[in-house]
Order: sequence, then structure tokens, then C-alpha cells
Amino acid sequence: MVSDFDKSLVEKYIPVNKQKKALKKLEKGYPIQYLIGDVDFYGYTIKVDERALIPRFETEGLVDNLIKLIKTQTNYPALKILEIGTGSGCIAITLSKELDTTVDALDISKDAIDLASSNAVLNNANVNFALGDIKNCTISKKYNILVSNPPYVKYDEPVDTATKYEHQNALFALNNGLEFYEIILKRSKEFLASKNIIAFEIGCTEGQDIANIAKSYYPNAYIQVKKDLAGKDRYIFIINE
Repeated sequence: MVSDFDKSLVEKYIPVNKQKKALKKLEKGYPIQYLIGDVDFYGYTIKVDERALIPRFETEGLVDNLIKLIKTQTNYPALKILEIGTGSGCIAITLSKELDTTVDALDISKDAIDLASSNAVLNNANVNFALGDIKNCTISKKYNILVSNPPYVKYDEPVDTATKYEHQNALFALNNGLEFYEIILKRSKEFLASKNIIAFEIGCTEGQDIANIAKSYYPNAYIQVKKDLAGKDRYIFIINE
């Protein structure tokens, strides 16, 4: 069943000769964002297709909270930001534009890197994209900001029908959704300066578990779990001063 709202979007954004086919796709749960081809993210136009996850409102909250946090810090004479798992590039692009800095961004998927690169060009953002797997890639720079929205959905967790059209490797994680937080935090000491901020989007039941993992690697850090607009735990910030 296609909602009246989605029907109105099809009528507005899809050529008339393609609307019937688009509606049939929507009836099967295909994401309206992929049909339209772009989304608004923090005021920036981000092209989307099946090469990467669709940016969510929750991720805008991650970016907004991180920008505010960075602006309250005086520890960093120069921002050096790394994003792990960039997908469409929406986080890296927004941070680059809003903080007027260059961002480095990593992803395991060449298709995602290609999409993200086109989005950086579209938004005139200074982002260096690199293909690599955080499990074993070499990162030679030192950063003071690390941000990631890694896969965190548990394999037995119910999800929306539309997500079956998105990259499953970018959604699901082992170890009850904690797999990549453990990997990233373990490796982070190799490429983070002593004073740093680590910012994650998280599953709404994972906050305490991730805080415990963070404490095992950064016992003196200030750790804050923050809620999204729905009142659910959605972000964690690990601050090493």
C-alpha cells in the first residue's frame, strides 16, 4: 500500500511516463528516496542509490551534536577529521562544509566511494575518500576527530521492508551489533592524537555496552550517551582531553 504522501512525491519528482513503474516499486517496499535520487541532509543535496545506505534523520543528529561539541573545544589548533564507513559521504561532506576543513573518509565499498565522491563534487566539499577495510587497512595520519555510523543492526532484529534494497553489509553487524565498535575502538589508538573526540551513531539498546568497550580502551575518557529526537539512545561521544 503506497501512502498518499509517497504518491504526491512520485507525482512531483518522477516523470509522468515513469510514474506507473515507480508506484509498482513502492508497493513492494522500494525506498522512495532511491526513486527520487537524492535527499536533503543538513541542508545539502546528497545523491542516493543502491550503492549506499539512505541518510537518516538520526544521522543528521550525530553530525549536529558533533559540530556543536567541536565548536566548544579549544584543544585543536587544526581539525583533522576521519570518518570510517562514509557510504554516501553525507557525514564527511557536511563536516567539511560546516567546519570549513578537509575531511578524510574511508569505506570498504568502491561503489560507495564513487557515489560519495560525486556528492562531494556536487557540494564543493573538501573530502579525501579512500578505499579500505578498517579491520586491516593502514592509516598513517594522526587525527583528533573520529566519526562513524557503522553497521549496528543485530541479525535477528526486525527491520523495515525497504531496508532489503539497501546494502546489507552496511546495516548488520555480528556480536549483537557491537562488532565494528570493538574493531574501531581497538584500532583507534593507532591513528588518534592523545586529545581527541570519537563520535558514533549507535543502536538504541547498545549505549551501555559501547560505553563499556570504550572504557576498556580509554579508561580516563569522558563518555556521553545522547538521545535522538525520538528520545532513544542514538549517539555516543568519547572525549579524551
